[in-house]
Amino acid sequence: MPESEILVKVWRGDYVESLHRGSIAVVDTAGSVVAAVGDPDYYTFMRSAAKPIQALAVIESGAYATYGLTERELAVVCASHSSEPDHVENVLGILAKVGLDETHLRCGTHLPTHGPSAQALVREGRSPTSVHCNCSGKHSGMLAVARQMGWTLEDYWRREHPLQRLCRENVAAVAGYPIDKMGTATDGCGVSVFALPLRNMAQAFARLANPEDPRSAFSPERAAAARLVARSMRAYPEMVGGTGRLCTALMRATPVVAKSGAEGVYCFGIPGRSLGVALKIDDGNARGTHPTAVRVLEQLGLLSAEAAAALEPFRRPANINNRGENVGYTEAVFEIRKSR
Repeated sequence: MPESEILVKVWRGDYVESLHRGSIAVVDTAGSVVAAVGDPDYYTFMRSAAKPIQALAVIESGAYATYGLTERELAVVCASHSSEPDHVENVLGILAKVGLDETHLRCGTHLPTHGPSAQALVREGRSPTSVHCNCSGKHSGMLAVARQMGWTLEDYWRREHPLQRLCRENVAAVAGYPIDKMGTATDGCGVSVFALPLRNMAQAFARLANPEDPRSAFSPERAAAARLVARSMRAYPEMVGGTGRLCTALMRATPVVAKSGAEGVYCFGIPGRSLGVALKIDDGNARGTHPTAVRVLEQLGLLSAEAAAALEPFRRPANINNRGENVGYTEAVFEIRKSR
């Protein structure tokens, strides 16, 4: 049985100080593994990489049309945003269109991960609220679906709620994985999170990015919803992540549809190539995901000279000490093995 492999080395001076092991699956829309490193069947939680799949319900339920949502707002539904002012404004905009406000959000809260936005709150003597949670966009989209379907709002986040069951069904269907084998637990924001093999996560993104491929086996309605999700994410990548974030940089520099997940998960789909990629860093350290994702793109021949230059800070991040000195770097070291 395949085992995870060393994907990333962390250098301090002339010495390797740390190693990150993990696995990568490159899969086509039919679910065939075309390339891999480590174990493409590694079973783990998809975490926030599932958000673009969960966002399909916003369109398929009719909520997107009923409430007059925009592509920018749909992009923030797919986001793990940094709580910058534009993120907060668009989440509040969704809620207002649905006739709700942030008191309906049940995602918890934390300080913005965008440093200047967090510092602004502190200077103003304000505490973060639910809208500042990186998952508030997803939750606003879920509330829109629940209201559109006439479901209860106060418990929309609970695992047994029809909304969470719908999300589970959609993830299983798009990923081509039996729903009775998909693990379910509670995510950081309180809603359901799903476990499945990396190869199926990659297949989900291959299909999301290539809904017109017959092997995606989408209905016309689902294909249209997938096109809208992918188009929104690529048109407004700053809403999916934020300043200095890999998702935003990747979608600006390359043709992919990309989404991060917590605990070292990263997924992206490649339009026109009928391929999807999913990776997992075993120890959950996101430090390893950035150079790994960029190296995959490099080895698949998807990095132009301009894209490589734009993504260099993610490909080989510098190790900067407290004095501002460059004392090392982090670098991906694997070679993808093609299956065909």
